[in-house]
Amino acid sequence: MLANQKERKDGSVNIYVGNLSFQMTEEDLRAEFAKFGKVSKASIVKDKMTGKSKGFGFVEMPNLSEADLAIKKLDGASVKGRNLKVNEARPRDNDAPLKQARRY
Repeated sequence: MLANQKERKDGSVNIYVGNLSFQMTEEDLRAEFAKFGKVSKASIVKDKMTGKSKGFGFVEMPNLSEADLAIKKLDGASVKGRNLKVNEARPRDNDAPLKQARRY
């Protein structure tokens, strides 16, 4: 288990995946992680206005040892021409100030 990794209450591990190719689909993301074990959920964050990928996403895996292996093997791996950045997802900081929209 990674030193700072924490399981969620349901035992699953939430994983951040950055530097995704803009052509990568949620199915592609799920398939990459499924090579290492069961994937509960795979999602790519998209721009609300355009619907295009923002280049990062999240994968949820129910088994801690499989999640650890996936993180170790996929961090820095080249997928669709991009080197992935993979690590444990950090919880949102609810105390942080809300970002305000730019006014033009």
